[in-house]
Amino acid sequence: MTGKVDEALGYEQARDELIEVVRRLEAGGTTLEESLALWERGEELAKVCRRWLEGARARLDAALAEEDGNEETRGDGD
Repeated sequence: MTGKVDEALGYEQARDELIEVVRRLEAGGTTLEESLALWERGEELAKVCRRWLEGARARLDAALAEEDGNEETRGDGD
């Protein structure tokens, strides 16, 4: 479950921390317990990033739909 602190993370912060988690996992040298904790943290961070990206996509879609609606309202008789 993602905590309130994670919800306050910006996209760039979550992405940068996720990159660090992946780097540490790829480097190895951690115990199984540490690796599992890193994996779980990475999953949480990926969810934060996904929510930010989905929100951005929704805003873009809404803006494009509004723009299309405005063009239809103006008509072809310019």
